Amino acid sequence: MNRKPRPQHRPCQQLDQLSDWRQRLFTRRQLLIAAAAGSLAAVFPQASVATAGSTKKLDPWPLIDAVQQQLFPNEDHAPGAREINALGYLKFVVSDTTLAPEDREFITRGAAWLEDMAQQMYKKSFLALSNTDQEKVLQRIAASEAGENWLSTLLLYIVEALLTDPVYGGNTQQRGWTWLQHVPGFPRPPLDKTFPRLLS
Repeated sequence: MNRKPRPQHRPCQQLDQLSDWRQRLFTRRQLLIAAAAGSLAAVFPQASVATAGSTKKLDPWPLIDAVQQQLFPNEDHAPGAREINALGYLKFVVSDTTLAPEDREFITRGAAWLEDMAQQMYKKSFLALSNTDQEKVLQRIAASEAGENWLSTLLLYIVEALLTDPVYGGNTQQRGWTWLQHVPGFPRPPLDKTFPRLLS
């Protein structure tokens, strides 16, 4: 993954494109899951089915955290995935009872297949790899359409964490808004009026 320096400030002018991209992304993912007939072997076809059992019960969150840092690293004047608590936001998304079970599985089980790929390539956990070797594993994952879709899904939720109101777990201390020089609208949602609570 080539890391290009990000500008100190980036205008928030493409939310409509982001919304369209998200819709297309969800549609593609549903097609991939349907084609896989529930088998994640088809999601990451280069991963070994024989070793799937060894990673099946692996905690996905440390792996996803590492991937998020590769996809959205911090810069001198810009927050990265960890600074905006992208992992906490994604956990919030996955815990949402309105999220389709297959979407939840797609996000979390993908980490197991990532680990399997790292073991095949380097005989090590993805977390034990150097930054360069982690990038090579992600490049291999991205070589398949479904693997690229998984990485795009993670990137989508990183962007959401960057832009969301901190009440939803991302954008810690409004770091994303500060970086983008964004002034949020009012009133902002209180804890008892967040989206999941309004649905319960």
